[in-house]
Amino acid sequence: MTHEHIIRSVEEDGIGWEMGIEPGDKLLSINGHEIEDIFDYRYYIEEEELLVLIEKPDGEQWELEIEKDEYEDLGLEFEQGLMDEYRHCHNKCIFCFIDQMPPGMRDTLYFKDDDSRLSFLQGNYVTLTNMSEHDIARIIKYHLEPINISFQTMNPELRCRMLHNRFAGEALKKVDILYEAGIEMNGQIVLCKGFNDGEELEYSIRELTKYLPNLRSVSVVPVGLSKYREGLEPLEPFTKEDAKQVIQTIKKWQDRLYAEYGIHFIHASDEWYLLAEEELPEESQYDGYLQLENGVGMLRLLENEFAEALELETGDLIERHLTAATGMLAYPTICRLMEQMCVKFPNTKVDVYPIRNYFFGESITVSGLITGGDLMEQMKERILGERLLIPCNMLRVDEDVFLDDYTLADVEKALQVPLNIVKSSGQDLLNTVLGR
Repeated sequence: MTHEHIIRSVEEDGIGWEMGIEPGDKLLSINGHEIEDIFDYRYYIEEEELLVLIEKPDGEQWELEIEKDEYEDLGLEFEQGLMDEYRHCHNKCIFCFIDQMPPGMRDTLYFKDDDSRLSFLQGNYVTLTNMSEHDIARIIKYHLEPINISFQTMNPELRCRMLHNRFAGEALKKVDILYEAGIEMNGQIVLCKGFNDGEELEYSIRELTKYLPNLRSVSVVPVGLSKYREGLEPLEPFTKEDAKQVIQTIKKWQDRLYAEYGIHFIHASDEWYLLAEEELPEESQYDGYLQLENGVGMLRLLENEFAEALELETGDLIERHLTAATGMLAYPTICRLMEQMCVKFPNTKVDVYPIRNYFFGESITVSGLITGGDLMEQMKERILGERLLIPCNMLRVDEDVFLDDYTLADVEKALQVPLNIVKSSGQDLLNTVLGR
């Protein structure tokens, strides 16, 4: 298979620009090596002497001899960031949230990737069922790490059942290869009641500890259940007592592993503590927040960052009235932070409202799945003050668009109030409240 990579842009005054490379040109090879994807490209351009084969739009081919410093970039960007097609997931996992999406949404929201390259580039978790021997060889060759693995269970038969893939159990052997090659990994277990919890969770944790220290961390997150589950495997939500049991199991293993390895290794996501109505662990127990993207320690980090930022403030008496909207999960935390802020800023009033997720179902409590429609409907009768604050994860990355395709402008027009987007840090939350 011939790989042709269309160049989207060329950095002005960069090496590529100086060599006459232009947008629309195709990259064919570097030093005689065909470029499969971005990893090949990054690997081969590290050489100081390059022979770059370019094809112009009219079919003319240029061989460009380039001398440069080691690691110096060519200044090229490609039409596809990965420089290859994304690989579609071939599993039918019982917990897959994409299968629980309502009909009629944009096509991109229904695409299920299971691409090991995205694990390295974007932090995605992969099941390994889509990873070939060739993929593993390249991961080892280029030392791509960390690789984030969606384990679910270390019981091969159960894994086949949960992923609805007869090769899912066998795929776990690939972890051994990565481990032997010294590749750093992180893991995830999506816990489903009656499937991989209880004794199965104990077994999985025990088996996963064999990959220490290369396997740096494993998160345990509860399955997300939308109201669109018709025709899917019946799954029950976890109760308060269930959550307490999960935390107890994880705490037991944390104590044991910390004594032996100096890390806690296995972590419960924030949802478990909120469901169990228990205090979040202290910052030291998160091992440097390796699992933030899985909701492990996000609220603790937010609280600590906010407290540190607030401590540096002298306060003021400026009158402010604004509103903050968040998911049900973070609501108690945001309320508590705003109360702390009012000690130094007594004339600043922030009304905090939790947005119930009617679009996906009320069991979905994270702010990242709140739609523009739900936000507008639940805030339209409120007195919102000068501004409305929303977390950045309500919007698509780098876009002013909600999941249901309402735009930021749509919501501002409907509610007749400016929206302020709050980034994920406690410092940014405080700055946004204070209008900075």
